[in-house]
Amino acid sequence: MLTESMEDYLEMIYRIIQEKGYVRAVDLAGALNVQPSSVTRMIQKLHEEGFIQYEKYRHIALTDKGKRLGYFLVWRDAMLKEFLTLLNARVGVEEQVEGIEHYITPPTMCLFRNLVQYFRTHPECLEELQTMNRLNKYPEGEKLEDLRAWLFRHSSD
Repeated sequence: MLTESMEDYLEMIYRIIQEKGYVRAVDLAGALNVQPSSVTRMIQKLHEEGFIQYEKYRHIALTDKGKRLGYFLVWRDAMLKEFLTLLNARVGVEEQVEGIEHYITPPTMCLFRNLVQYFRTHPECLEELQTMNRLNKYPEGEKLEDLRAWLFRHSSD
């Protein structure tokens, strides 16, 4: 079972390979803003789990298993961002996605994808939802801004 950190590394490995065609440990350290020693430990774990191939002082390569999961992780990130953006989540989209993505299941991600596709093909329904959101932000008209410190850091109107 992958940890959140392992997922973050695999996602970044996939992204860098897509961009540059290869990835080195130093690329990962810079992209993830972590120490090279942390990258070395994680590379060893990912190698042991069969997600990457790695030889010391060589490039990191994704196995077929790593490619499939890396693709999913990048897709999941993009789909959640698209979903929140489509629904006009104006504040903290990146941070919210980071908080959601490690806990959502693939079948639930398909539900998000279906909603995005539905709203894209039925913009009138999206407009109706946006009207509802403007009228009543929270259930039963409650003022729930105080429930989460996150809302204080990201307050809008």
